[in-house]
Amino acid sequence: MADRKGVVNDMSNMDKLAVLVNMFGSSLISVGREVGLEVVLNKAQVSQGVKVSNICAASLIGIVGSGVQGTAIIMLDEAGFGAVITAMSGGMIKPNNADPVAMSVVGELSNMVSGRALIQAALPGVDVTPPQLLSGDNIRNVPNQAPGIKCFTLPFAVQPSGTLYLVLSFSVG
Repeated sequence: MADRKGVVNDMSNMDKLAVLVNMFGSSLISVGREVGLEVVLNKAQVSQGVKVSNICAASLIGIVGSGVQGTAIIMLDEAGFGAVITAMSGGMIKPNNADPVAMSVVGELSNMVSGRALIQAALPGVDVTPPQLLSGDNIRNVPNQAPGIKCFTLPFAVQPSGTLYLVLSFSVG
C-alpha cells in the first residue's frame, strides 16, 4: 500500500483527477452490488461538465485536504431514487423524497461511495464532509467556473429503472 501512495503522490494533477474519477465510478458500482443495487455506467454519456435532468434527490459530499478539493454528488431521478431506497432498505422504507429517513439512505450511499473511493485512491490527508441532502423537483447543479476546477458527469442506469448521476467536481494541485 505504501508503494501505491507514493505513486499517487507523484502523479501529475491530471493523473490524480483521472484516478479520482475512476475510483468514484468503480466504488459506486461495487458499493451498489454490496447493498443490492445494480447500476451500470452509460459510458457513451460520460461527459465533462454537469449534464443531468429530472432530478428529485441529491446528496453532496465535500472532499478536502492534501492538494484536493471538490465535491461528489449523487443525483437521482424519481425512478432511480425509488430503486436506491428500495434496494438499500430491503423494501422497508417507502421512497418519498420528503421523508428524512428515505433521504438519509441517499446520504449513506454517498458516504459509502466516497469513503471507498478515497481509500482506493490512497490519497493521504484527504477527508470528506457530512452529506448535504437536497430534494425537490428538477434539482440542478451549477458548476463552479473557477480556473482549475474540472467537472464530470457519470450517468448510471439503475435497475429495474431510473438514472443515478455521479457528478464530480475537483481542483487538484
